Amino acid sequence: MNTIVARIICLVIGYLFGNFQTAFFVGKANGIDIREKGSGNAGTTNTLRVLGKKAGLYVFIGDLAKSILAVVVVYYLFRKSLPEHLYLLKLYAGLGCILGHNFPFYLGFKGGKGIAAMSGMILAFHWLYVPIDLVIFFGLFALTNYVSLASLTLTAAFFVETILMGELGWFGRFHLPGRIVYFTEIPFEIRIEMYVVAFVITLMAFIRHRENIKKLLRGEERKTYLFKKNKAE
Repeated sequence: MNTIVARIICLVIGYLFGNFQTAFFVGKANGIDIREKGSGNAGTTNTLRVLGKKAGLYVFIGDLAKSILAVVVVYYLFRKSLPEHLYLLKLYAGLGCILGHNFPFYLGFKGGKGIAAMSGMILAFHWLYVPIDLVIFFGLFALTNYVSLASLTLTAAFFVETILMGELGWFGRFHLPGRIVYFTEIPFEIRIEMYVVAFVITLMAFIRHRENIKKLLRGEERKTYLFKKNKAE
């Protein structure tokens, strides 16, 4: 298959999965449009603040799952035909899912900020990211109670990790059922494209959190708590 076509297919697959706007549906099940309450963001944190922990958990799991499913679909579609491109194609699926989450076409392109969707992509992308990023996110969140700060640090770490793993050759091992195919090295041009896509994902997260960044700098950002009541704005 033409690799350009494969990239487009992965973006489309991701975008379609991303359009399952979990926060919107959970909000409607509770008689509200979550985009009109609290911060107006259709994501986990705003749902947690407006509707409580159980609703926030449903949204988080749903947004996590849609990215995992998008990446898994891409894996099974291209694992044999384009193995050298597989990690790149996973990134395109993740990018598409985040775009679908942030800009759902049937909701006037008004969605969330993409952190839970990105987290799902990370879980399905490469196992080595998981323990590192769990420590980064939950460690920083536990210390500060700022979801935005932990989220932005996670996205920056993802970009750095992708470059490090690419240059160390840790993407050069591809698992098939019953055996492992080893590549000497993912071609340079594919690695560079991976870094570019990872940077776009990270940059998009920072852009979507620009108001949170301003509030953090001014000391006005709201804290979020898991073990006591959060009040909506």
